[in-house]
Amino acid sequence: MMHNDTIRVVIAEDDPQNALIQQTYLERLEDFELVGIAHSIEDAQELVSILMPDLLLLDVYFPAGNGMQLLHQLRANNSHTDVILITAAKEVDVLKSALHGGVFDYILKPLVFERLKVSLNNYQQHHARLNTVAAIGQTDLDELMPRLAQATASINARLPKGVDELTLNKVLDVISQQSQALSAEQIGNDIGASRTTARRYLEYLVGINKIKVQIHYGSVGRPERLYAAI
Repeated sequence: MMHNDTIRVVIAEDDPQNALIQQTYLERLEDFELVGIAHSIEDAQELVSILMPDLLLLDVYFPAGNGMQLLHQLRANNSHTDVILITAAKEVDVLKSALHGGVFDYILKPLVFERLKVSLNNYQQHHARLNTVAAIGQTDLDELMPRLAQATASINARLPKGVDELTLNKVLDVISQQSQALSAEQIGNDIGASRTTARRYLEYLVGINKIKVQIHYGSVGRPERLYAAI
């Protein structure tokens, strides 16, 4: 039975055997529905236009035409279909073009089930989160964009003692939503923490170049440190 959150997929692969392998792998995963298979660029373009799938599994090399041309055509036409490339193409220029075209993932042949499973699971989580987020904050963006998610995970893996991920994300969200620089006290009030706690997180973020600090010289007292998004 198909659920409302089922992800509809089209496979564009000129080799019938490779297309069958992708179909077999796809059928082993829940919440994915194969709605069409194309063995040519023309057929792929037509299927995407008619069926408007959520996801296209796209090869690069076809006897007539090129998958990258289709990718950029979809983007030029503001198509909402996401693309995962499954290809033997190892050229750096192809990779650059794919990244510029906004592919969700790039998988090299021969296709391995576990690699496809990871990619599709990541896409499923991405798809579900994008459909449920009402307003975008920096944390949401970091989790929605794969390369930012990897960078955030790398930062979280080496967080120093006294700095936790949840509070750090709250601080980032507050700063990302403000157009003016804020003091540690203001940010602490927004996240429900003391000025000292907020200052600890803010200085850590300054140290890893995630935010910037400005010095405000008042008429009385010591200069105040204000924090803003980069």
